[in-house]
Amino acid sequence: MTDVTDAHGTLTIDALARRVGMTARNIRAHQSRGLVPPPHLRGRTGYYGPEHVVRLELIRDLQEQGFNLGSIKRLLANDRSESVGDALDFTRALTAPFGDERPRQVEASEFMSRWGDELTPEVVERIRELGLVRDLDDGRFEVRSPRLERASEELAELGVPLAVAVDITETLQQHAESVAATFVDLFLEQIWHPFEAAGEPQDEWPRVREALERLRPLAGESLLSVFGIAMTDAVEQALERELARLGERDAGAA
Repeated sequence: MTDVTDAHGTLTIDALARRVGMTARNIRAHQSRGLVPPPHLRGRTGYYGPEHVVRLELIRDLQEQGFNLGSIKRLLANDRSESVGDALDFTRALTAPFGDERPRQVEASEFMSRWGDELTPEVVERIRELGLVRDLDDGRFEVRSPRLERASEELAELGVPLAVAVDITETLQQHAESVAATFVDLFLEQIWHPFEAAGEPQDEWPRVREALERLRPLAGESLLSVFGIAMTDAVEQALERELARLGERDAGAA
């Protein structure tokens, strides 16, 4: 069936559905929730114009960015397209991958053969539970952090079994989750909640976005700096303990 339009170029609901990549049922559901204005009636037929196309495409984009329909309705209730656009831009920045690393996809057979007998079913399950690797269900795996994979390979070259490397990764992940939660709470308490309490003023959106963009690398740099200090102190303390142990051993031998 081809798109049906009237002389003014407005669309029937079926044509509109094809235009925006939704079903007619979805469109009617959005109308019933007050997300989309009603059609223009001509006789007993409803026709939809460019404003309906724009609204439905915006709803689709917001859903793809993780907004639920309740949040979308509140955004659209502002009746300011710039506010919705700012919210959408902010959400895209918020959900952007952290840093410049991108996951890589690898054939499952290649991934399994790389580790050989070390990749036991128990280790595979732990890797999946930690979210380090995703099964794409098409004979491929997605390795979420190629850097972490390379680190495991280098540890293997040093004689560290894969199961031990997974143990180390799990410990690191637990600490990293705590650090991540700390910075997220910082952003919410110091920036987002005051902004929200002020009614999300239009002229403040750029400041909020800038704060988010600056906070993301700052979190990584701060973590790396603190880890560097902690690692130095840990090595020095371990060295002192070993020297003391050797001294005690030598004294006992004498």
